[in-house]
Amino acid sequence: MRPRDMSRDWIATARTLNEALPYIQRYDDAIVVVKFGGNAMGDAEAMASFARDIVLMRQMGLNPVVVHGGGPMINDLLARLGIESKFVRGKRVTDQATVEVVEMVLTGLVNKRIVQAIMDEGGRAVGLSGKDDDLMVCEADDPELGFVGRPVEMNVQVLRDLFKAGIIPVVAPVATGMSALETFNVNGDTAAGAIAAALKADRLLLLTDVEGVKNASGEIVTQMTPEDVRAMIEDGTIAGGMIPKTETALKAVEDGVRAVVILDGRVPNACLLELFTEHGAGSLIRRADLPPHRPRSRA
Repeated sequence: MRPRDMSRDWIATARTLNEALPYIQRYDDAIVVVKFGGNAMGDAEAMASFARDIVLMRQMGLNPVVVHGGGPMINDLLARLGIESKFVRGKRVTDQATVEVVEMVLTGLVNKRIVQAIMDEGGRAVGLSGKDDDLMVCEADDPELGFVGRPVEMNVQVLRDLFKAGIIPVVAPVATGMSALETFNVNGDTAAGAIAAALKADRLLLLTDVEGVKNASGEIVTQMTPEDVRAMIEDGTIAGGMIPKTETALKAVEDGVRAVVILDGRVPNACLLELFTEHGAGSLIRRADLPPHRPRSRA
């Protein structure tokens, strides 16, 4: 019998798996919170690719938690219902009618779509919101914004119970208030950061539609400490929409998350690149007292 032909693609795949072993061992039983949003949520192929990555992470021994947004879907339904969107300093005012739409879209349409995508790829997933088991209790973040919440109490045992059962939690950022009659819309990044901090997660991955944090020369900064981030905010290098993301990262690191990565979600398999290779796909912010996990190359 002739030996089976070995293509270069097969050899490359085997080599990649071999090189990934130290990282797989590094993250065994680690908790990784992934904030999913942006254009990928409306693209069936991108959704399926993301779901495969999450299922693979679970199969490799990690405990992933998916926290999602859904702004475009909320905007669409509000427009169809004739509910006007009002904004203060660029943030949506969430009145009673709006928060009801937010809850319907996030906990219903979006949440279940992600759960189904994970199930279709062979994983086990359960969808829930911050209301379930009082996972996330909020108070009003700014009276001018109405029912926009800031997490003040986290109860993450339900997530740990799902980990033990081999189930991937998918969390919609809708929460209860101190009064059981209140419902709050929570920024997806804020919710993911609060959940990651409460779980003392090893990694928080914030998927975005940009390459990462750039320095004054326009180059991607691959590793930063909280002190670096504060200096870049102060001198204006970090500006616009990147400010709230980096502020979420800072708070999460300060509250016990080992590292946060602002990750380019447009890159195929971005989560796997970040966790299981030296390449990385974004900007990592880590505690200053911890050594870098590995060199981060763009080669």
